[in-house]
Formats: sequence, C-alpha cells, structure tokens
Amino acid sequence: MRSSILVIDDDEKITSMLRRGLAFEGYDVHTARNGAEGLSMVMSADPDLIILDVMMPQIDGFEVCRRLREGGSGVPVLMLTAKDEVENRVKGLDTGADDYLVKPFALEELLARVRALLRRREPAGDTPEHRLVFEDIVMDMDSREVLRSGQRLELTAKEFDLLHLFMQNPKRLLTRDLIMDKIWGYDYSGESNVLEVYIAMLRQKTEEHGGKRIIQTIRGAGYILRGES
Repeated sequence: MRSSILVIDDDEKITSMLRRGLAFEGYDVHTARNGAEGLSMVMSADPDLIILDVMMPQIDGFEVCRRLREGGSGVPVLMLTAKDEVENRVKGLDTGADDYLVKPFALEELLARVRALLRRREPAGDTPEHRLVFEDIVMDMDSREVLRSGQRLELTAKEFDLLHLFMQNPKRLLTRDLIMDKIWGYDYSGESNVLEVYIAMLRQKTEEHGGKRIIQTIRGAGYILRGES
C-alpha cells in the first residue's frame, strides 16, 4: 500500500516540486496552501507523514504542529523553514516535529528523510518494501535487478527507470507527456520518438523468454501495464 503524504506550504513552487518528486517515488500526495487548510486535510486525508512549512500566514507551522500533538495525532512531521537559527530548530522540535530541514534543500535529502521517518512508523517486525511485483515480474530496488519467470533481464538505466514507473502504476494509463516528464524531464529535447524506441526495447527484453506482452498501447492516449486483454 502506498504511503500518503500531506504537504502544507504556501509557496506554490515548493509545493509543485514536492508533489512531482514525491509522486514519482510512489507516494500519494495531498497539498494544502495554509495551516488552517492543512489541519482540516489531516482529518480527511489521514496522511502517513506531513511535510510542514513554518512561515505561513494566519496559522504558522509551529502552531499547526502544536495543535496536532495536543489533539493526540502521532503522525510524523518534517518541518521546512528558511530560518537556520538554533532556537527555531529547537522550537520546532519542542512543538512536536520529528525532523527539520532548512530551505533551500536538495530533493534527494528530503526524500531520504521521508523514508527514514516512515520506517520509524512501521510496526515492530515489519520491513520496508524493497520489491515491486507484477504478475511474473519481480523488481528489486536495492540491487536494481529485474526477473521475469526467474530469468534475469539485462536492462539499461533508462529501461529500468521506465519499467519502474510502470510497476509503480500497474493497470493505470500513463500518458506520453507524463512518461516523458518523469523519465526525461521537462527540458528533454531529444528525438520525438525516443519513448517509442524505449518502449519497443523494453518489450523485446521482457518478452524474450516467451513472456506475454504486459506493456499495452492505448492508441491516442498512452501506455498501460497490464496483461493481454
């Protein structure tokens, strides 16, 4: 089951960047533009983790965190702030935040802290999910190894990333624009048929041991990971 993350931040650029980055990593992402809206969404979205900006109008992040803890919520909170003074970090932790990250930050560091906070919340005896499975395909995220019916597939880095995106979204239509954005980025300026070429190569490798086609083309719409109709 996907972890749900609520981002509470009035900076639209930060919110948009976090929404894309977290969604690409497989999280369900909800956003709120201010503290009041965020507190309301905690009740409806029931997130597994909150990314909370400190400097917001009306209700700031410190007050949001304080109200959450007074209300009995134990959801992990990662605070974001442009202030780097020790007293602000201490205040955030004293109000109940679990971790603290100063802007500007690297997305990779934020993702690492998100994973660490979510691991802490797992019940004793549980282990993080390091594998994705769809039918007879197994993708190991630690070793970056892919097996189909027990046979190892030799994938390039981009082929692995492309299959990873499909494995994160089984039986969900992925548009060409979404795939290009996630795998090659907004500024990609390569040949216009690059996606089609990689889809063809990925199909060849996943089907070379007699496996049925699982990446289906939806004409005029995009691609979907599913068994043959």
